[in-house]
Amino acid sequence: MHKDLILASTSPRRKALLTLAGIPFTIVPSPAEEPEPDFGELPAAYAARMARLKAAAVARAHPDAVVLGADSVVAVGDVILGKPRDAADAKRMLGLLSGRVHQVMTGCALFGLAAEPEVFTVATDVHMTPLSEDAIAAYVATGEPMDKAGAYAIQGKAAAFITEIHGSYTNVVGLPLAEVAALLRPRIAMSA
Repeated sequence: MHKDLILASTSPRRKALLTLAGIPFTIVPSPAEEPEPDFGELPAAYAARMARLKAAAVARAHPDAVVLGADSVVAVGDVILGKPRDAADAKRMLGLLSGRVHQVMTGCALFGLAAEPEVFTVATDVHMTPLSEDAIAAYVATGEPMDKAGAYAIQGKAAAFITEIHGSYTNVVGLPLAEVAALLRPRIAMSA
């Protein structure tokens, strides 16, 4: 029996990825609050907890659907970089990422596939080229980093900063599409 899929997110990137994969869905924004990480909480655990919170809030109102929640974080070691508060915070984050390898972790939670929710995290290593202060300032001035974890968008202008990735590209964009699609295929009617 096929169920309808609800994406518990207003992320245009997640919407575009699901559409690209031919996965039909509707959007119901999650009303869940996004608390700060707990003291000592590791990035993967935090991303998974946020995805579960977002999906659970929507699943309660839609018990007959499959609900997908997701949350992406950028991490340098165990330091979590969320969305920047302002331009200065974006510059700080990009300065921290400049010339380094960092991880993008996306927690995913699927409610409605089984009795218990399916919750997992996918991590991708990302290598960023060294950036000058002028390059960082020019990028921040575009406004692109302001609603992105880690203050950059790999599918946008920041693509020129990324020298290498190890793992899922779509995970860095915002949703590990291969992993999500593999879980959904048996239960969701896919488009051609």
